[in-house]
Amino acid sequence: MIVASIVISSVPTISAADEFLDFGKDLFFEHCTRCHGVDATGNGPDATDLKTVPADLTKISERRGGVWPMLEVMSILDGYLKVQEPRDDMPIITELNDGPTVEFDTGNGLVTRIPSRLIEIAEYLESIQSPKPERYVP
Repeated sequence: MIVASIVISSVPTISAADEFLDFGKDLFFEHCTRCHGVDATGNGPDATDLKTVPADLTKISERRGGVWPMLEVMSILDGYLKVQEPRDDMPIITELNDGPTVEFDTGNGLVTRIPSRLIEIAEYLESIQSPKPERYVP
């Protein structure tokens, strides 16, 4: 019995947050690596064929003065909140609207339901920022 509890306690556990980031990473690899590359710096195999150079997605926060702009990122990914118009060569990933929704605070005191896939990929992108964001806006 003691051996079993030692073995069980030594097994690493995966938190819900880690699992959420794993889903986001999977979505990134499925939809974004062809242009942005595995390391998200804009060096994917299709990058040279595009009119617009793919952005370095690890520097989103740095380009915005250390701010992580969650709604802007989600809008660029799929146009869900229509904050920004799609760019040349940047597809809207409509599949991110499929599946379950989760509550999301839009920053003005209102909570709305947003597709979880959209939040998962945006949170994955947040996790790979270099340097890490200093401030956050929804």
